[in-house]
Amino acid sequence: MTRDEKKGKKEFLAIIVMGFFFVIIHSLALLIIGLFKPAFKDTGDPFNVAYILIIMLVFTAIILIIAKFYKKKLIQFIMLGAIGYTAGYISWPLYSIILPANFSTILAIITALILVILLYKYPEWYIIDICGIVIGAGAIAIFGKSLDIFLVISLLIILAIYDAISVYKTKHMIDLADTVMDLKLPVLLVVPKIRHYSLIKETKSLKEKLKENEEREAFFMGLGDIVMPGILVAAVFNYVKINNIVNGISVVLSVIIGTLIGFSILMIYVIKGKPQAGLPCLCGGAILGYLISSYLLLGNFIGLNLPL
Repeated sequence: MTRDEKKGKKEFLAIIVMGFFFVIIHSLALLIIGLFKPAFKDTGDPFNVAYILIIMLVFTAIILIIAKFYKKKLIQFIMLGAIGYTAGYISWPLYSIILPANFSTILAIITALILVILLYKYPEWYIIDICGIVIGAGAIAIFGKSLDIFLVISLLIILAIYDAISVYKTKHMIDLADTVMDLKLPVLLVVPKIRHYSLIKETKSLKEKLKENEEREAFFMGLGDIVMPGILVAAVFNYVKINNIVNGISVVLSVIIGTLIGFSILMIYVIKGKPQAGLPCLCGGAILGYLISSYLLLGNFIGLNLPL
């Protein structure tokens, strides 16, 4: 087997594993969605989308400003605090299935502390991935239950446009990715291409590797690239479940399939070695999967309540 063939095989296997992350995280979100309450009282209020976007933009700006003018350690503490809170918030309903509220609270706090300590002391790629799966599934379940289908689609379209601008035009998303990679935080997923890869020993930034045209030893994908289309999966599932729609699960599966098709298209560009905006392909695939399957299988766009 030639060197190029070996390289192609490693990349293909890494892509397959990354694709499985979509299936695993989306499926786990659907299993636990019933444990959470909506984050907003009115799931059809357009201001919910504005609220989410403002928080995301402000948080991104804060991280970039701190990375440029202050110590990156501060970002690590902020992110670890947010991750710990999220992990506790997500794990509490899981424990409450079988335990009283007080015990569930204690175990949720312990779980959050363990994850934060592991991430701080030993942020190897598999620790990052495990945390990413848990946090990603919880985020999908919560937001999928908190927004109606129309608002989710609106949010995905806006974020896809923003992602394209931030990667290809302003390029600040690459700076953000560098910061996150350097701090080894679970806002991305890592799939090694080589057997003995270590994220802890990764010293060069993404920009440095791109400048030197150096082959990367792992695939990296932002957790948001999996979470965002997953929110549509969860929103459709939640609508189907509440309204007992016959064959509605077929639409849910079609959204996942559409996302995977978008992922496959995205990977064609990623294997060329340059950073790509993931959301245009991923969110586009999810939205088309919903629209096509809903209309062909059920004769209408289920749950797509357009505001008057």
